[in-house]
Amino acid sequence: MSSTDTTPHRLRELPRAELAEEIETLVLRRFKTVLLIDESEDLPLDISYFDLGLTSLRLTEIRQSLEQLLDLSINANVLFNEPTIAHLVDHLADALATPSSR
Repeated sequence: MSSTDTTPHRLRELPRAELAEEIETLVLRRFKTVLLIDESEDLPLDISYFDLGLTSLRLTEIRQSLEQLLDLSINANVLFNEPTIAHLVDHLADALATPSSR
């Protein structure tokens, strides 16, 4: 199976630790794209989105793209209740690891 295969079905079959790693990669890629950060640059996982320079509009764009990518509904409140990339990754991994997440 290709390492670029990030279909929601494949992700849901991964063990929780691998699932979290895959989601972290996807989330970081989206945030770096929106923030115009080079793929090779580090992006802190434990800093608030707003401290990274994101606006509510940009967060909404990220949420929508992640929803499509993961085939998962993400409540907008999650972005404000889980205000760091690390918290968001954990939330998404939990949601995908739960069979009734849709």
